[in-house]
Amino acid sequence: MQIGQVIRKYRKIKNLTQEEMASRLGVSAPAVNKWENGNSFPDIMLLAPIARLLDITPDTLLEFREEMTEEEIREIVCETDRRMKEGTYEEAFLWVKRKVEEYPDCEQLMVQMAAVLDANGVMRGIHEKQYEDVILWWYQRALESKDEDIRIMAAEGLFGFYKRKGQYDKAEECVAFFSAQNPEKKWRLAEIYRETGKTEEAYKIYEELLFSSYQRTSAYFYGIFRLAADGGNMEKARMAAAKMGELAKVFEMGEYYQVSGSLELAALEKDADAAVNIAEKMILNAENVCGYTESDLYQHMAFKNVNPEFVANLKNNLIKLFQDEDSFGFLKEDARWKKLVGIENS
Repeated sequence: MQIGQVIRKYRKIKNLTQEEMASRLGVSAPAVNKWENGNSFPDIMLLAPIARLLDITPDTLLEFREEMTEEEIREIVCETDRRMKEGTYEEAFLWVKRKVEEYPDCEQLMVQMAAVLDANGVMRGIHEKQYEDVILWWYQRALESKDEDIRIMAAEGLFGFYKRKGQYDKAEECVAFFSAQNPEKKWRLAEIYRETGKTEEAYKIYEELLFSSYQRTSAYFYGIFRLAADGGNMEKARMAAAKMGELAKVFEMGEYYQVSGSLELAALEKDADAAVNIAEKMILNAENVCGYTESDLYQHMAFKNVNPEFVANLKNNLIKLFQDEDSFGFLKEDARWKKLVGIENS
């Protein structure tokens, strides 16, 4: 059943004439007639008032059409881009608006077109209320979607919209739609705090994000290292190991982390000098394994005090690692290595 047929059906159930319905909605009777005959579609912003007037839910009103395919949505996005380049913003906007009205139950189309029009409006310096009201309404409708991806996309769009307007309270409300595990959530909160003068709170979040990004990125490089080493691509393995050291230096993690990433490489390549030098530095810097807590980069973060027992266990575990025959058996006759391990076990 088309939307016009749905409107006609429930209008008659309510015993309303087209003129009465038009009067209640603030439109002309010919407009209602065109809807019911399928010659046009109601303005997207009239859907909720129409549903209320007919005592039906928006879902009932919109049950007439299936979701669009991703390909169909991409085609509309591409056509919008073309119209933006070749015509005026107003012309493209009106064309998009008609498309959304034609598919008013397609939340994916709605949120994507809101984002496209919003971005183009910002680039062109267009801030007319007539456009922004429609874009805002589309974002808000998509924010109510049952699809989490659509809700997050709408929240991102609304965040940017309200932030540009200086409506930081509303922008912060949008952040609640992000999952707690999503780093975007904390980053956007930091942006709000920075803009509103909450300097300490902003610093703390930025530093936490910086610290966690080191841990994630270091793990990614290690993953690349293992893949390359297991596949016999030692050149790539060496590159990944070097990047782990450079990363630790940039993030001021301390010398322990700057050198530890290359230990496995030295063992694989049976590079005695490198292995001994790295092992010595790791043991030497075990006392300062949490040296990053003294870095100005993380001065607004709260770290637990390093337990002496933790340091002692770390050293013992390092010695056990160095005694592993499979990894370091090639060093068992090396005097420097024997001395290093012997000293720590004496």
